[in-house]
Amino acid sequence: MEQDLIHIYLMPGMAANPTIFEYIRLPEDTFKIHWLEWIMPIPKEPIESYARRMLEKVTHKNSVLLGVSFGGILVQEMSKLQSFRKVIIVSSVKTRFELPRRMKVAKSTRLYKLAPTRLAKNVNALAKYSFGKTVKKRIALYKKYLSVDDKAYLDWALEQVVCWKQEQAMPNIIHIHGDKDMVFPIKNIDNCITVKDGTHIMIINKHKWFNENLPNLILS
Repeated sequence: MEQDLIHIYLMPGMAANPTIFEYIRLPEDTFKIHWLEWIMPIPKEPIESYARRMLEKVTHKNSVLLGVSFGGILVQEMSKLQSFRKVIIVSSVKTRFELPRRMKVAKSTRLYKLAPTRLAKNVNALAKYSFGKTVKKRIALYKKYLSVDDKAYLDWALEQVVCWKQEQAMPNIIHIHGDKDMVFPIKNIDNCITVKDGTHIMIINKHKWFNENLPNLILS
């Protein structure tokens, strides 16, 4: 019966839609998966307020939160407002000290204000800007998974990551990180479960690892 299931809420990364979780399959006699989607932020909304509004979408008690990248930051903020069975972050950070140097510089210089988030309206241009000549496969991934392209949302989300104030890791966070993550390099990450050859998008291309390991991590 559904009331006996463990409900798992999955939060995608910045600009991503929840289809990034399309390959996540957990035993249906034990777990029930729910996809969360980004909502538009109120102008100048602090992440704490946004987290409270996102909690309205979590309708089961003692559930599990899993967030990818910026979604990992958000689920940590949500867990400050409500208790959860487990909080899992993937390809993310636990404190501002785990952010890469370029993001710390962007914060101190406010360069993030100049980021070309308007390019998100043109996925081809964004892929070229980010990845150079090897774009065909990247463009296909962008078009499929990165559908939240509103400039106001992107500007807000980028600022929330770069200016996140968290200084101490929250207790009992399960952190899963790839050793080939180029967005949040693992050299800056403490106390994580390391996935060999895992990149920033390993929730997609390493889904077998997650399908095999998430049940035990949640139930342990």
